[in-house]
Amino acid sequence: MSLKPLGLTINQDHFLSDEQTLREHCGNTTQVIWDKASPVVTESMARFIALSPFCCISSTDKAGNTDISPRGDAPGFVKLNSNDTLLLPDRPGNRRYDTFRNILETGSVSLLFMIPGVPITVRVNGTATISRDPLLLEPFAVKNRRPAVVQIIKVRECYGHCAKAIFRGKLWQDTFKIPASDAPSLATLMYEHLPIDNKERLRIQATIDKDLKDSMY
Repeated sequence: MSLKPLGLTINQDHFLSDEQTLREHCGNTTQVIWDKASPVVTESMARFIALSPFCCISSTDKAGNTDISPRGDAPGFVKLNSNDTLLLPDRPGNRRYDTFRNILETGSVSLLFMIPGVPITVRVNGTATISRDPLLLEPFAVKNRRPAVVQIIKVRECYGHCAKAIFRGKLWQDTFKIPASDAPSLATLMYEHLPIDNKERLRIQATIDKDLKDSMY
């Protein structure tokens, strides 16, 4: 299966350009939905985050360019420092530092926490800073290795998100599960647009596989 271009004409006459038109066309919400957002991490939200082994963090730079990156580790890898502050450790990655560069420019971040088998999610919006303070790094040590830095996330709002998207996507069911070999490899995703032959692609994938084995922490 592969995405094929639909080739449809994009008519700007049908673009939505303001919130009023958006709500008239798509429907309004209730006050309850607005009220669900908390300015602090409540006890139940903290419990959800403690059980989560995976989240995505989005950020933006001054020019409005956006990024979203996955973060994962054993449940509880994101810690509560106070009822309005989360600590998120950094683990070895590709060293592009997309999230960090955006945080240094604007500080604006959003997080989406997920728990395998649980259809709801928890969303957090706030601002982040980056610290190398050994006192903050120590609680995140794994195999005697501390992360290089930790992100300090000041919570602006935190709330639970309904299960419809996960139910529609059947994320925790086997309905859409495929063999991993059916999906493109990371090396292919990274370099298909470059003039690299198959031999070089396989060499790159071998390097990626070795890095997964040797450099998790």
